Amino acid sequence: MNDLSLTILPEAAGDAQAVERLHERTFGPGRFVLSAYRIREHVDHLLDLSFTARIGTLLVGSVRQLPILIGDTPALLLGPLTVEPPFRDRGIGRLLMERALKDAKAKGHAIVLLVGDEPYYSRVGFKQVAKGRVTMPGPVDAARILVFELVDGAFEGVSGQVGPDWSKVRG
Repeated sequence: MNDLSLTILPEAAGDAQAVERLHERTFGPGRFVLSAYRIREHVDHLLDLSFTARIGTLLVGSVRQLPILIGDTPALLLGPLTVEPPFRDRGIGRLLMERALKDAKAKGHAIVLLVGDEPYYSRVGFKQVAKGRVTMPGPVDAARILVFELVDGAFEGVSGQVGPDWSKVRG
């Protein structure tokens, strides 16, 4: 990171507006039609498992996780993960993911799912889900559904439709 100090901290409620502006800049308006966003419409991300990356006071990256069900099995959905374009290719995304996964495991979660590029996410251990085993709401390329087991064997026998964990729905 050169001589700039990077800080990764749990997202705070006051970060919401800055994170949303980051999402606007990096993903644009098309983000709202993605399958993962359909789930995010109903359940809030977990602040204690979502993180921001800052250089000084400048927000340069963010990752969020929210509670989902795969069939009847509780899991987390990781994303969106984004880093400001001028700060990409410096390992910030990887550090955000590693922190998110480490804290999720420490808090007793067993499975993390995401929709993304396998070559990128496999670097931290995500694996492609067998086609048809997990379905998302709306259209999604099955090859982009990836899973990370925080507990060995946690994904064995898990299949079904992905949806919000309604026990965590915002009122």
